Amino acid sequence: MTTQVALVGGTGKLGTIIGAVIDELEGFEVSRVLTSSSDLSELDGTDLVVDASTPQVSIEVVRAAVERGINVLVATSGWSSERIALVRPLVEAAGTGAVFIPNFSLGSVLGSALAAAAAPFFGSAEIIEAHRETKIDSPSGTAVRTAELIAAARTEQGPVSAPHADQRARGQQVGSVPIHSLRRPGVVAKQEVILSGPGESLTFTHDTVDSALAYAPGIRLAVPFAAGASGVIVGLEHMIDIGIRS
Repeated sequence: MTTQVALVGGTGKLGTIIGAVIDELEGFEVSRVLTSSSDLSELDGTDLVVDASTPQVSIEVVRAAVERGINVLVATSGWSSERIALVRPLVEAAGTGAVFIPNFSLGSVLGSALAAAAAPFFGSAEIIEAHRETKIDSPSGTAVRTAELIAAARTEQGPVSAPHADQRARGQQVGSVPIHSLRRPGVVAKQEVILSGPGESLTFTHDTVDSALAYAPGIRLAVPFAAGASGVIVGLEHMIDIGIRS
């Protein structure tokens, strides 16, 4: 039996990449392609919703899918833990699944996990992320997720040191971690996590140079996973064994 997929934001850059990967997946078919302005009643009758819309529209897409009892895979940026908390009760009450993927790149997932594993050993942590000038939100969903993972890893040590956090040039804090966002032409996506302690620093850098090639392996994992998921799940790390043990 073929899983019928509704792809919201399917005409955008990320949506086009996702659609091309789904077309190659056995047992899955993109039966409906919606834009960010489409009537969400078009989701009726599908088995899985994949959301690659905009941060403003995404929450309505998730709600519409959950209300119809349809699992949803969210690839749209802008979903912080606080925002996910708003839809978690709806997902649990409906008995459906909602999978949020801040970044489909395996390298990005590994970089964030390694940074979180190292964070308890350093008192300072800051993130610099860069995307093309057309990205409409900042900080990126990947940077937010990385900061949240770092904060979760430091429950015993407490917040990182971030002096002069009241100054706008010090970035936006997420989980006490300052995030600095660059939006400029000539870049696809890049993130640096800089951890600092007395006399030393450790930097994790991930650079996406071809989004279609970088995202495809993660999309292949996430789509079948989301189709059978239950409850709210955040991050590609739940679908792969990163090999880091706490």
